[in-house]
Amino acid sequence: MSITIRNIKPEDNIELARIIRESLVEFDVPKVGTVYSDPDTDRLYQLFAEAPNSCYFVTEEDRVLIGGCGVYPTPGLPTGYAELVKLYLTAATRGKGIGKMLMDKCYEAAAGLGYTHLYLESFPQLAKAVSMYEKAGFKPLDGALGNSGHFACTIWMVKEL
Repeated sequence: MSITIRNIKPEDNIELARIIRESLVEFDVPKVGTVYSDPDTDRLYQLFAEAPNSCYFVTEEDRVLIGGCGVYPTPGLPTGYAELVKLYLTAATRGKGIGKMLMDKCYEAAAGLGYTHLYLESFPQLAKAVSMYEKAGFKPLDGALGNSGHFACTIWMVKEL
């Protein structure tokens, strides 16, 4: 197994959107008010290319795209905060430490971009991911920060870098 992490490319858009939407269907997460119905899910390369101080990394296993994760300056977040966004992996590749590798890459990139905190939004249905966030040092919040537009999320967390 050869795992690589690289910056997103335009040709990754279609496969990433498929991985994200399949994951949400798999876990029976609401589709309205999530990345499922967000039109930017189909144009992640452009979204990150157009946003200063953002980055998105994809991971490949044996040269096959298996997921990704990014750092995004969501409007309305406190100064020094960015959002850890769109961490999704194919079902077959979860539980192997790849999500942690992607998060570590994002922490390093966020710090390099000058951020002091990372914020994220999630769902109770994604319990394994939430547990991974807790182990990584994310602390629960009582409500949402910023204006992600993903109003269906019910778990909000923050980590100091």
